[in-house]
Amino acid sequence: MFELLRQHFSQYEVVLEPDRNEPEWWAGAPSVMRAPDGTFYLAARMRSPEMPPGQRGYEIRILKSADGVRFEPIHRITREAASVPGFERPALLLDPQTGQFRLYACAALEHGWSILRFDDADDPARFDPKSLRPVITPPAPHGLLIEPGFKDPVILWAEGQWHLYAIGLDRVERTWHFTSPDGERWTSDPRNPIFDNGGWHNFYTRPSCVLPMDIGYLFVYGGSNARWHDPNYNIGTGLAYSLDLTHVTDLTPDAPLLISTTPGRTQIWRYSQWLRVADELFVYAECARPNASNEIRRFRVPAACAAV
Repeated sequence: MFELLRQHFSQYEVVLEPDRNEPEWWAGAPSVMRAPDGTFYLAARMRSPEMPPGQRGYEIRILKSADGVRFEPIHRITREAASVPGFERPALLLDPQTGQFRLYACAALEHGWSILRFDDADDPARFDPKSLRPVITPPAPHGLLIEPGFKDPVILWAEGQWHLYAIGLDRVERTWHFTSPDGERWTSDPRNPIFDNGGWHNFYTRPSCVLPMDIGYLFVYGGSNARWHDPNYNIGTGLAYSLDLTHVTDLTPDAPLLISTTPGRTQIWRYSQWLRVADELFVYAECARPNASNEIRRFRVPAACAAV
């Protein structure tokens, strides 16, 4: 069904490399937006293997580009400056009501993974690390073997309110949905988790991107299979569809749509951001390199190929 779409992902440009070209050094978890003046902004999680899990994301790096390919750093928010153990995926966006930029993050706090927010700014280079605060925190733990909570937010303004999709962690990783009138006070969807594990993604099922279409929304997700090598990190990407941002229908239940074509032990193709630019989609994703490091790549796809 999506073979033509898959073919357009054979070519790409690298937009951000890890700080070291060594195993387990990653530049990834991209959140990309385009401002009204046409400028592209990229927020990425920079990660090293030098700390334990939950503390390896040492920096949110924010970069700027005129063409969506050649990015220059304009801001670095370190875990030390923000007083958190480490970062995972950020979410960078524009508030359509105020015209200000918003930046969300996630970190493992005392009682588990939490979604965090910085004060809004009139320029992405001016987010204040000291303004970081939790807006979604985990429920009380119940003797689970893993830290509970929510991480890796995907956020958009649609249907008159803010929507946030996150990885919900209990025994596994599944997709949870929250709504908010202001982006500060969030309400959990009573149907949570709205997208569960199954099919090829029977181990993890994670939200990656929600793209408005002419009718409904393309729901891009990451997932892994229990039989894969290292399914905690070895994530592929599939597609789903939602008409109302709550009910999600899996369009690729039998196999992932996209995995890294780079030879290596892992096939990581994850954390993708799909952005409409004229009659194309600019797709940014964290992908595996041969030496177990990860980089951010940009792909260009005709928008018509992704029509559901």
